[in-house]
Amino acid sequence: MTGTPTKSVKDWQAEKAANGFARLDAEAFPIFEEGWVWLVGAGPGAPGLMSLLAYHAMQHCDVVVYDALVNPDILGWVRVGAELEYAGKRGGKPSPTQKDISIRLIELAKSGKRVLRLKGGDPFMFGRGGEESQTLAKAGVPFRIVPGITSGVGGLAYAGIPATHRDTNHAVIFLTGHDASGNMPANVNWQAIATAAPVLVMYMAVKHLGEIAATLMAAGRTADDPVAIVSNASLPQQQVAMTNLKEAGQFVLANSPPTPAIVVVGHASDWRSLLDWYGPALRENKIG
Repeated sequence: MTGTPTKSVKDWQAEKAANGFARLDAEAFPIFEEGWVWLVGAGPGAPGLMSLLAYHAMQHCDVVVYDALVNPDILGWVRVGAELEYAGKRGGKPSPTQKDISIRLIELAKSGKRVLRLKGGDPFMFGRGGEESQTLAKAGVPFRIVPGITSGVGGLAYAGIPATHRDTNHAVIFLTGHDASGNMPANVNWQAIATAAPVLVMYMAVKHLGEIAATLMAAGRTADDPVAIVSNASLPQQQVAMTNLKEAGQFVLANSPPTPAIVVVGHASDWRSLLDWYGPALRENKIG
């Protein structure tokens, strides 16, 4: 590419009257129209990991339908006057069904409200965003997807564990540790997964970790493979526990790691001793 830019970055910045976040007020964000549903990822927990589009939606919505894994500090950023509706689903606790949630989204949108469906992590990464948007599409409700940082990538980064590293793994598999019934997924080809990638990143797997570990070892995964359990990723109360595949089940029974948690199987966690950057001083800032 040749030629000189007609306007330099310095010139562009000089035209902005405001500094900091106030500068964004003049930007042409997409209009959050009445009768629309925005399915928005709130990230792994730390408020600062939300996207600009997510924050924009929070300032223009009429109602927020939020999940159990959304950090309450994030809800404090919703515009004054917007309604907040809890639609959390946590294993073993009374909660609305997925059908109930989808029907509610349709009802709110068809009443003319601007509906923000706020979900922890990313809506399309084990967040049922695909199911909800499918239902909205069939009902003729317009929607927008705003991706979020998923805990299986961003949460691991806060634990000093790179999901991929050229010296460790060129592939990674993401999977869930339980199915819709709450049991270990029966429709997962564990025999193939066990050795398909050097690193496995599992969501919602703590409850069935002993059974999963035994299945992986029976399928050829080595017993001394490292296992990292990252609880409350990116939050000040984040914890990281280390064990191995052989001892993982007993470790969970003896220590009851806090949930929500991400489980990492493989040598990606070897880098944690060097890359563990999220120390006590940094955790004093709740933004992330």
